[in-house]
Amino acid sequence: MVVLAFGDSLTAGYGVASAESFPVLLETRLRQNGAAVRVLNAGVSGDTTAGGAARIEWALEEKPDLVILELGANDGLRGVDPAVTQQNLAKIYNRATAAGARVLLMGMRASPSMGTDYETAFNAVFPALAQSWRVGFYPFFLEGVAADPAFTQPDGLHPNAKGVAIIVEGVAPLVHNEYHRWKKRTRQ
Repeated sequence: MVVLAFGDSLTAGYGVASAESFPVLLETRLRQNGAAVRVLNAGVSGDTTAGGAARIEWALEEKPDLVILELGANDGLRGVDPAVTQQNLAKIYNRATAAGARVLLMGMRASPSMGTDYETAFNAVFPALAQSWRVGFYPFFLEGVAADPAFTQPDGLHPNAKGVAIIVEGVAPLVHNEYHRWKKRTRQ
């Protein structure tokens, strides 16, 4: 199964060795559990959902069976209208599914510094889309990592190698479930 990790610097592996990036550690973890997968790193540091919508066609040339959609953090940091974030994520989802890929959505949360109204609206985007699309959903990509200096780089935003390992432990079971669904579909 080909998995496309499609995201921003959190996927790309900003500030960690490439061998410690999310896609590499995820592939290693899945293979250790018997899944025949190849995880492609389609993370671009600084990317927004608009950037992702603009480059999804290129990324889909790899013919992935599954797209792990991890975008939105930079939208939240820049105060992008949550409705625009939602529209861009929907464009990516529609293009991915039209190409025959399943989508696994990674949730993101806005910083409380953006204000309560923005935070509430932004944080509601991801669960609403996951429910609407009926896709696998990991509610917060940085769960157990965000704002913890033991698991983040000095910037306080990006995970360090230990933080990436925590993220992989959380996300891997969802990807493994998708792998089993894929195996069932390809046997028929």
